[in-house]
Amino acid sequence: MTKFLSRRQALGSVLAAPAAALSKTARAADATPAAADQPPGQCRLFPQAIEGPFYFDPKLMRSDISEGRPGAPLKLQLRIIESGSCTPISNARVDVWHADAGGIYSGYANQGRDREISTKGQSFLRGTQMTDSDGRVAFTSIYPGWYPGRTPHIHVKVFLNEKSLVTGQLYFPDEFSARIYTTRDPYKQRSSADTTNANDGIYRDGEREGGGTVLAMSEDGDMIVAGLLISVDKSGEAAAKANRGFFRRLFGI
Repeated sequence: MTKFLSRRQALGSVLAAPAAALSKTARAADATPAAADQPPGQCRLFPQAIEGPFYFDPKLMRSDISEGRPGAPLKLQLRIIESGSCTPISNARVDVWHADAGGIYSGYANQGRDREISTKGQSFLRGTQMTDSDGRVAFTSIYPGWYPGRTPHIHVKVFLNEKSLVTGQLYFPDEFSARIYTTRDPYKQRSSADTTNANDGIYRDGEREGGGTVLAMSEDGDMIVAGLLISVDKSGEAAAKANRGFFRRLFGI
């Protein structure tokens, strides 16, 4: 059963710890947030995931990506660290994008149940930030809705240099999404997601590679707060290897 932590436990231990507390030898018993699946001291390498069909760069450096889109307010807090040394990575570009409460992405046509929805020219729920000296970024958004065949998720790219990047997906505890979708507007109009983490193939691929993709969740009044520690290989070698593996699986080579 997923354990939902208090704001202090989930985000204090995962995101606010100083770099020294993230060394491999530092392993406090109370610093293992179950929902985050990325305890300090382990620096588990963040698994790569496919980009998907809905990415584009709107060239918007901003922390608030909601653009007034209806939905439950969400504060997404990420901390980027280097695997091995567990030290924060500063000045790294982080892109995030996700679907709105109705499961629709900005910038694309032929969406929705009957492929009748077009959001071309729009840029809601997309944005870029650079990590600070402690490897942190924070985005203000809304809780993503679901669409057929996928569990609720947020896409993320971390650019390690001009040529190398990490592409992944962030997930929510199933029980948390189920509660949001059945108790909050406008999600109640589509209250039953058809896919959970357990039966989502992309989520399972990441789980096999070590996990570390499920966000730590808490609530501060009406605001939902989600956090994750993302450990990456700064050299870019792990990202390149993952991409080669993806194309081998895709083309059977």
